[in-house]
Amino acid sequence: MRYDCIIIGGGVIGCATAYTLAHCQLRTLLVEAENDVAMGTTRANSAIVHAGYDAIPGSAMARTNIRGNELMEGLCRRLDVRFERIGSLVLGFSEDDLSTLKKLYERGVKNGVRGLALLDREQTLEKEPNLAANVTGSLYAPTTGIVDPWGLALAMAQVAARNGVEFAFSSPVTAITRKENGFFVTAGGQTYDTRTVVNAAGVYSDIIHGMIGGDSFHITPDRGAYYVLDKSQGKLVSHVIFQCPTEKGKGVLVSSTVHGNLIVGPDAVPQTDRTDVAATAESLDYIRRTALLSVPGINFRENIRNFAGIRARGTPDFIIGPSPVDPRFINLAGIQSPGLTAAPAIAQEAAAWLRMAGLKLEERDDFIDGRTHIEFRRQPREVQARMIRENPAYGRVICRCETITEGEILDALHAPLPPRTVDGVKRRCGTGMGRCQGGFCGPRVHEILARELGVAMWEIEKDRPGSQIALGETKEADV
Repeated sequence: MRYDCIIIGGGVIGCATAYTLAHCQLRTLLVEAENDVAMGTTRANSAIVHAGYDAIPGSAMARTNIRGNELMEGLCRRLDVRFERIGSLVLGFSEDDLSTLKKLYERGVKNGVRGLALLDREQTLEKEPNLAANVTGSLYAPTTGIVDPWGLALAMAQVAARNGVEFAFSSPVTAITRKENGFFVTAGGQTYDTRTVVNAAGVYSDIIHGMIGGDSFHITPDRGAYYVLDKSQGKLVSHVIFQCPTEKGKGVLVSSTVHGNLIVGPDAVPQTDRTDVAATAESLDYIRRTALLSVPGINFRENIRNFAGIRARGTPDFIIGPSPVDPRFINLAGIQSPGLTAAPAIAQEAAAWLRMAGLKLEERDDFIDGRTHIEFRRQPREVQARMIRENPAYGRVICRCETITEGEILDALHAPLPPRTVDGVKRRCGTGMGRCQGGFCGPRVHEILARELGVAMWEIEKDRPGSQIALGETKEADV
């Protein structure tokens, strides 16, 4: 069996590429080392759709950020993904900060960011009264948004799968062999024949590139930790609140999320270990102290979860284009912030490079776009009543914190790319995302998964391989 394209990596960049190529008459395969989509940077980030004022004019980062921001709202509407354009404020606390804000404003104007404005202290506090009293001004960007990053990646992957793109999970790439008319890609113990390759492997993209002899870039992992606070803190600010950026990044932000919580972070810690996602006490203390400089009223006692993610730092700009070794091998690498925002645009550019590499990207007449994601708690009362009459499973609440029903879990289990783990259900449905973090609903989700998949309870994992919740069956004689 021969593929036209193999995409390596199932994060938001790989899923966006799969979604884009699914529009065309191609045989496409996405291979992912983990057991689900979006298990790396995509599931552990700030969830911000950036406006594009801080990228260097003329860079790939600026170009794809602006284009991705323009595409995001329509894409999320078609795919029924939560997205809100809430705007952002970059805060200044000194004359030097105000000078930096002016430079960001001028850069944003060059990049084509719409609606930018420099605000004085009074204008800033009028928009956000809970900011620190010593704020001296801000840069306002109304096109900034917030999104569900994991939901976006999943939605694009599901539509791609429905339109014929194949997915191979738990399939780490171990070898790539170049040949006259393409490549042999060995992943998960299987060897696949393909005409082209798209390398969207995140923090491993330099290693994947090295398999064909590429050494034009190196990825340095960079860890950032976060707080997620209870919904009681979710309305403390109504915009994304940034501090002035430094050479280390955009700094510690404070923002509501599309789920109604408050997210605070990240820091930036260079790593040698590409898998170290520990949210250390040192990182969390730094984030807490720094965030309070912007929003002193944050009640960190309302924290319900901490997490950390790894970013793939490469060159100062995104790496988008063919490998110097082989033009049929397309690198989408070094995709750090604003990679989530840029993903739809990066995917379009990947398709253009594949066309230049010789693929015929003929549009399909039978492409089925769009997706519906039912959230029971957001439906009107009369709709909820009708849903329960038609399917009583919608009347059984499994997650009390977030009001997630068994019907929603069953929907996920019968959709394209269904979950196979307790956290897979969490990411699709929202179970375990509330105050108790799965203390109540976790065992019930576990039981539903085993029942619906027809496997023993001890075969169900919490998340990654090796995370079994139960180790075996307890018999009466063993008690």
